[in-house]
Amino acid sequence: MDNTDTPVTVIGLGLMGRALAGAFLKAGHPTTVWNRTSSKADPLVADGARLASSVGDALKTGGLTIICVTDYEAVRELLGASDAGLDGATLINLTSGSSGQARETARWAERRGARYLDGAVMAIPSAIGTDEAVILHSGAQADFEAHRPTLDALGTVTYLGADHGLASLYDVAGLAMMWSVLNAWLQGTALLRTAGVDAATYATFARQMAAGVADWLPGYAEQIDKGAFPAEVSAMETDARAMAHLIEESEAVGVNAELPKLIKSMADRSIAAGHGKEQYPVLIEEFSKPGNDH
Repeated sequence: MDNTDTPVTVIGLGLMGRALAGAFLKAGHPTTVWNRTSSKADPLVADGARLASSVGDALKTGGLTIICVTDYEAVRELLGASDAGLDGATLINLTSGSSGQARETARWAERRGARYLDGAVMAIPSAIGTDEAVILHSGAQADFEAHRPTLDALGTVTYLGADHGLASLYDVAGLAMMWSVLNAWLQGTALLRTAGVDAATYATFARQMAAGVADWLPGYAEQIDKGAFPAEVSAMETDARAMAHLIEESEAVGVNAELPKLIKSMADRSIAAGHGKEQYPVLIEEFSKPGNDH
């Protein structure tokens, strides 16, 4: 399946679904679309897509079916419809959900005779079809490789492994990175605004800091994977003193200190557990515990 003659079906035409279908059309794939509100398909039909009359009709194209709807419950509802024959179909589910839902839906689809890959879109709709769009996939590697030339129309496609839950886990792990970086920047911005420094000015410095910290990750990852945390840069007890300074400064200038207090509470627990002389990545042990353990 390495040419643009491969037919593709897209079920679900929200902003992301429409972008996915548009990318396949642009790449020359015969594209069938379906959506509960059929009028959302009008621009795609004008560009050459075929509007299916039902989910079952959409699945009859016999090529690759992409589904991108509100949640996993909707996936099973739509694909479980009486006229939706899944036997022999190849499904790629790009609906957001949990890793448990991904694994459950994979089993559900496979019991009905379908090949199933779970995925996650790490991009905004306007980026689909460009290298900036990262599309994650997990499931059987043979199924991914068979359809990779078709999926390449969407952006930078990545295979993560056979566990169907990996794409969802990477998705939320990526969100954790995104929100943590943004929240740290907002904390710093709030602090500097009290001295008349605008956000744009601080953003340049903050970007340098974020890039510098990113460079630490491979070395810190080695420590985590080895389970050994020698203090090559600074010890946790030193970091905790700096955290206290951040909290004190925030409170002194009238800035919310909830975020640094949360981080310091985790550092304090780590120090109390005997890790004060070790390096920051030792906090993985605190992050790996459910919150009700404390």
